[in-house]
Amino acid sequence: MIYLDYNATTPLCAAAREAMEPFLSRHYGNPSSVHALGREARAAVDDARDRLADLLGAKPHELIFTSSGTESNNLAVLGLARAHASRGRHLICASTEHHAVLNAFEHLAKREAFEVTFLKVDRHGMVDPDELARAIRSETTLASIMTANNETGVLQPMTELARLCEDRGVLLHSDMVQSFGKSETNFDGVAAASFAAHKFYGPKGAGFLYLRAGIVIEPIQFGGAHENQRRPGTENVPAIAGMAAAADFILRDRAEEQKREADLRDRLWEKISTACPDAIRNGDGAPCLANTLNVSFSGLSSETILMALDLEGVCASSGSACMVGSVVASHVLRAMGLPAELGSAAVRFSLGRGTSAVEIDRAGRIIEQVVSRVRSATKEKEVAYAAV
Repeated sequence: MIYLDYNATTPLCAAAREAMEPFLSRHYGNPSSVHALGREARAAVDDARDRLADLLGAKPHELIFTSSGTESNNLAVLGLARAHASRGRHLICASTEHHAVLNAFEHLAKREAFEVTFLKVDRHGMVDPDELARAIRSETTLASIMTANNETGVLQPMTELARLCEDRGVLLHSDMVQSFGKSETNFDGVAAASFAAHKFYGPKGAGFLYLRAGIVIEPIQFGGAHENQRRPGTENVPAIAGMAAAADFILRDRAEEQKREADLRDRLWEKISTACPDAIRNGDGAPCLANTLNVSFSGLSSETILMALDLEGVCASSGSACMVGSVVASHVLRAMGLPAELGSAAVRFSLGRGTSAVEIDRAGRIIEQVVSRVRSATKEKEVAYAAV
């Protein structure tokens, strides 16, 4: 099997597995308990928080442990909007955000009397800082712009966007779920940022929210005083320990690994574009994650291509993996102005640490064969329909 869906999830690294094991067996205490087993668990949570903060250049109390990137996004958007509503009820969100962010803003607009401006992007998927500047009003309290898009890999000009928000007194949240471990993490001008362990070779079921010291947030769940009264619930000790170990693992040789993955990604695109001259690389011309390649195969269906690739042992996707396995038209590609027929023909290939040059070469040959076979089958159906 050739796995080219690392943006959906990554395999658990050995360091994370080793860090988790003691808390899955011997050290099973509740970190809120005062006895010895509880203190062991609490020490593990505190140590993980300290390690992550050190890796990120943050303060330990600025990290809030959650169950996922989705929860982190919801806590940031709902919690910050509600906490600062007395200053204003106007919010800003990029139109290409993950649904965990988009749907939270839509909820605030429909159910809680907030007004949301959804920023357009250019044909490369980039947010124009001037567009953001024009959208900010005196009553704007929060903006959310993801650092790297999960479907196209396009990187936003976060330094400029963050500076603009800070100068105008607007809190900026950034979904960094896809960018962490692939590009440099920079919190300058950023009020909050979301992360998910399973995107950087950690366990599923763990994430965290960075919240800059001094910024007030309302909890979105109730029932305990955990995480400094910001997120109730017994901490997932094994997953938190594994997440910290995975973060250390992913950052240790980040620059070298990203260069390797970029070379492999470009090699795959060269093979695809040679075999399929009418293929379109979505987001081309914009800064992009080293591991991500989003391609539209003109005249074909992404669902058909993905099924055919799967039968040949190649795992890819049509974009976000958070839509319960469904293949739906990408809102990201629509926002970029891609015609519907090209948006529904898009396939995302995302590489990772387990991807080899041999796999890329083999994947290139399989993609060529699959596209050729699907095109032939499509033409045969068209001829048959025309004859009826």
